[in-house]
Amino acid sequence: MRYEEIRQEITAGTAARTLPAWAGGVLDDVAAGRSPVPVMHHPLGFVCLPVERSGDFGVCLHIWTPEVGPAPFTTSAVHCHSWDLLSFVLYGTVRNVRMDVQEGSDPAGEDVQQVFEVVSQGEVDELRATGRAVQYSPGPSSTHRTGDSYTLPAGVFHTTLIEDGPDAATVALGRQTPGGGDLSLGPLDIPTHHVRRSRSDDAAMVAALRRSARRIADAAPAHARVATTGEAR
Repeated sequence: MRYEEIRQEITAGTAARTLPAWAGGVLDDVAAGRSPVPVMHHPLGFVCLPVERSGDFGVCLHIWTPEVGPAPFTTSAVHCHSWDLLSFVLYGTVRNVRMDVQEGSDPAGEDVQQVFEVVSQGEVDELRATGRAVQYSPGPSSTHRTGDSYTLPAGVFHTTLIEDGPDAATVALGRQTPGGGDLSLGPLDIPTHHVRRSRSDDAAMVAALRRSARRIADAAPAHARVATTGEAR
């Protein structure tokens, strides 16, 4: 399945009948070496399988699993995308917390951070220190469970938390928006630096993919619902 087919399934409310089997098949094929889709250890702590990249559109499988430890942060988990996100939860509980970001800083305040511009070239991310100081605080949050779908517009600072256990997986659709940027918040004293997204085909990663395929089959959600991150549940 490709971007437009998946988007139509989600918006029509039929994704729970079609996406789990498709995603499970992708994971089985990658784990068995039958697919060229790479397995990436994402800096934000999940396993990413970039299934499609076509112009302004992309499809990824995102997997949070205890079998693969998180990569160390060089900035923080607070970030925003240059693309509009539409996701379907295959299993688990995903909570998105929007962040209220204010320009400037109060010398006595907490959570003063610098904005980094993230420029990706292949498997390498350049995190460009902008010197722009901001402060942030948690804003509205929304929780999404197995069979739910949710959207997140480009340019919204947020962080994603996995709740009710360490396992979750989503089908993530991205549509690039003009003039947007991928941004991350991090310490004021960190300079421009590079982070490599490591590929992995070792035994632990293969076990994680097979575990995720089993979790998808076991979840078998009966319905889907489209929500936005502005809806707290």
